[in-house]
Amino acid sequence: MKRNFIRLGGILVLSGSILFTSCIGSFSLFNKLLAWNQTIDNKFVNELVFFALWVVPAYEVAIISDALVINSIEFWSGDNPVAEGIVKEVQGEHGIYTVETLKNGYHIENEKGETVNLIYDKDSNTWNAVANGNTSKLITFEGNDKAIVYLPDGKEKNVELNQKGAFAFHNSVENAMLMSR
Repeated sequence: MKRNFIRLGGILVLSGSILFTSCIGSFSLFNKLLAWNQTIDNKFVNELVFFALWVVPAYEVAIISDALVINSIEFWSGDNPVAEGIVKEVQGEHGIYTVETLKNGYHIENEKGETVNLIYDKDSNTWNAVANGNTSKLITFEGNDKAIVYLPDGKEKNVELNQKGAFAFHNSVENAMLMSR
């Protein structure tokens, strides 16, 4: 179970590194406001609050603040002042996971209370998994086009950060998993 949990963390980091890298920013303020509105259980009240927030113009102010100020801070400094503390529930293959955004990564907890932190070390450009007091390197980025991925067996794999490299890495991991069965 622990191995699957760390593997899921690695997959989340790799997915996040592809999905969340952009100079346009993450629009965290707008997304926090929208996420708060989605926590309202009654769909009619939810719709009224949604409409009210457009009329007031809370959504407009949030998106303009994100576009002009917060995303610019995120682009130039690498840190989003609003992103920390966002909590989402994610349905995974083995249950529901709670994912909280930290200043330097993510805190992930499964339904059994087992946790793993995915921490980004800016100095070494490395993502690490921290579980039960143990730290394991997951991936180190070397420039914009290469990375070193640290495999569970202790080996390292150089990966080109393009479609061909991702496909080759996926196949090598898949083959290794089939061989270990």
